[in-house]
Amino acid sequence: MAPESSPLVKICGLTRNVDARFADEAGADYLGLIMTEGFGRSVTKDVAATVVQGVLALKVAVTVNESVKRNAELADAIGASIIQLHGNESAAIARSLKSAGDWSIWKAVRAKTSEDVQRVVEDFGELVDGILVEGYSDGAIGGSGLTLELDPESLTVAKRSALSVVLAGGLTPTSVAGAVARYSPDVVDVSSGVEVKRNVKDPHKVEAFIQRVRRANLSQEDPLLD
Repeated sequence: MAPESSPLVKICGLTRNVDARFADEAGADYLGLIMTEGFGRSVTKDVAATVVQGVLALKVAVTVNESVKRNAELADAIGASIIQLHGNESAAIARSLKSAGDWSIWKAVRAKTSEDVQRVVEDFGELVDGILVEGYSDGAIGGSGLTLELDPESLTVAKRSALSVVLAGGLTPTSVAGAVARYSPDVVDVSSGVEVKRNVKDPHKVEAFIQRVRRANLSQEDPLLD
């Protein structure tokens, strides 16, 4: 049985129903789909609807700089429980979107410094339900696979709020337990770290990732990431 303090798991960048079904059966809590066009793992509304057929885990619509109306359309296409704003969206967009449907909102931040996290918490803290923190890559919107390099204290401002902290970027079955112990997130998010090639998840890696998270304990010491 998983420790009470182990975080939830989001498998992201899903493009195939077979991968979504396996992740669901393996125990993923969230299934994420990139629903804005133009990215390596983007899926259209119609394809996205087929990807999530028959799965029970909560769906996350990942969007980048979409309007409130478009966000709602994309979320509705997969019955999303969460909309993850992964671009340069304004607080006004988040505020309008929050009241536009029965979903939670996560705001992503590519954190180069602790001030990046603090700014997002200050600007969006009362408008969203969670903050997704990932490593910074110049010019990249997300999915760069860069591991977060901030000191764990940098996330204190988010943890003091009522926001869920989602850790993303560079996680793998090998590194996730150390990352959980180091940063104590509420959710861990993985995409490329469980792929055999782009857009194709590796069932063994997915299963191993989820099992490592379930065994992880947030109260461990702060080891180096293995």
